[in-house]
Amino acid sequence: MSVVITSRSEERAHATAAEIEGAVGVAAELTADGGPEALVERVLGKFGRLDVLVNNAGAGQLGPSETLERTVWQRIIDVDLSATFFCSQAAARPMLAAGRGVIVNVSSLLGHMGLARRAAYSAAKHGVEGLTKTLAAEWARRGVRVMSVAPGYVATELLAGTMKAGGFTFEDVAGRTPLGRLAEPSDVARVVAFLVSDDAAYLTGSSVLVDGGWIADGGWEHPPP
Repeated sequence: MSVVITSRSEERAHATAAEIEGAVGVAAELTADGGPEALVERVLGKFGRLDVLVNNAGAGQLGPSETLERTVWQRIIDVDLSATFFCSQAAARPMLAAGRGVIVNVSSLLGHMGLARRAAYSAAKHGVEGLTKTLAAEWARRGVRVMSVAPGYVATELLAGTMKAGGFTFEDVAGRTPLGRLAEPSDVARVVAFLVSDDAAYLTGSSVLVDGGWIADGGWEHPPP
């Protein structure tokens, strides 16, 4: 199995790829015109095929909607939604030609609910969920499956920055989550690995919540941060 790791930073892409046997790091700017197409061309040039795409690029946003600047709105939409579509489009072309392929879009629990001060982020992730269903319906008969994974709060550097800006803590999130903890990146990765496997061959258009029960719990005891 060959894996391509993508980052805007060549150094970071190579550093991450070095942790995975057989992986290759490639720098790409997915929000630039032609960026997704260039990435796919490099993959095809090196390996001759493209079987799986995981759209995992993302950016966060937190702040009052009444003061949300247009530039911030546009950046979140570009990274979280538009890049997901254009990467899917670029990857689907060789997949459709081959009659096989799987695309997994990393969404969010905020693609299934709203949360104060996340207008751009929630709008983008709702868009990802709608996009997933549309592409799944459009490409299913041509051999390409499309699904989304919707994580809750995952213990990452990105979340740490959001917590600092929002004034909440890991303990706040764990207390609101029925399973009593945040997700680890591996919790999400294992679900993605299942979805792209043959064991999930009859799944397409689905959104899998990996949120520790957050959406299922509509109680008022622990209001979300």
